[in-house]
Order: sequence, then structure tokens, then C-alpha cells
Amino acid sequence: MIYPIVIYGSPVLRKVAVDIEKDYPNLEKFLKDMWDTMYVSDGVGLAAPQVGKSIRLFVIDGSPFEEDEPKLKDFKKAFINAKILEKSDEEIGMNEGCLSIPLLREDVNRPKKIRIEYYDENFEFHDEWFDGMIARVIQHEYDHLQGIMFTDKVAPIKKRLLKGKLQAITKGRFKVDYKVRLPK
Repeated sequence: MIYPIVIYGSPVLRKVAVDIEKDYPNLEKFLKDMWDTMYVSDGVGLAAPQVGKSIRLFVIDGSPFEEDEPKLKDFKKAFINAKILEKSDEEIGMNEGCLSIPLLREDVNRPKKIRIEYYDENFEFHDEWFDGMIARVIQHEYDHLQGIMFTDKVAPIKKRLLKGKLQAITKGRFKVDYKVRLPK
């Protein structure tokens, strides 16, 4: 099943998501649907709140970045009940976008390296360090679990400049090739 992407302004995107148990109903199917939805929407990551479920789960496929970081060629992971434990002091700025905020991109500073614990799709526990582009993507998706959008991280003056664009997005004034669900 391909889910519609929940658009900026929807309350579920501002909730702190909850942990799930190993026996979460239809977890295997939900993960498959998350992957399918992400690929159809041309995303590299997708968090459960973006499809309307306030649970701590996201998926990432780093292969689109393999040209810049060859180690990402086969990077495809599900993160369940993730918790970021440590972040490097060194930050890197980069341009980001989000399926839930269509056609809007802004520069965001994020820590270069993170340590995160999570369960994979088989509910096996991991405690790992990530750096570079994949650390950025993980942090972006993790923020969705915390009710944070990438636009929350831009400079205050930039936030004021984005206000009109964000209001237009909440009203559906954009055109994308994937299914969306506007705020009610």
C-alpha cells in the first residue's frame, strides 16, 4: 500500500512519537509499505509520522548518495525506537528538503557525527556511530519522531521569510507527483 504523505501543518508531524513493541500489529507489512511509499515519492528517508502514524520508526536508503560517499551504496536500514545518544560538536551546513514540505529547500546545520541506538526490522538491537551524509539523513528523520521539522532549524530571520511559503503549502498550493494528505 502506498500511503499519502502528510503535509506540513498536520498535527501528527508535531507530536513526539511513541515506542512500539516487537509484536506491533502488521509491522512487516507496514515496513514494506513505508519502503514502497518512500520510493514512489522519490525520498531517501521516510518517518512514520509522515504517513500519519505517531510511532518511532523510520526507513532510510542512502544509495542515492553513493557517488559522494561510496560506503552508502548498499545502505538500507529501518530504525525502530531510535534514540540519539551523542552528537559531535562539529556541525556541517547543507541544503535539505522534506516530502512533507514539498518544493521547499533550506540550509540546515547539523552535527557531523552521531551515536544512535535502535532496533532493526527484526527487532535486533544496534548501538552505532554514523557520520557524513547518512548522519544528516538519520537526524532529519529522527527529528520527525520528535515533532521537529527541518524548517525549525533555520535562522530566525529565514523562518519569518518562509512563513508565507509554509502557509501556502498547508493550503495545498504546490504540485508534486506523489499522493499527499493536507492538514484538516
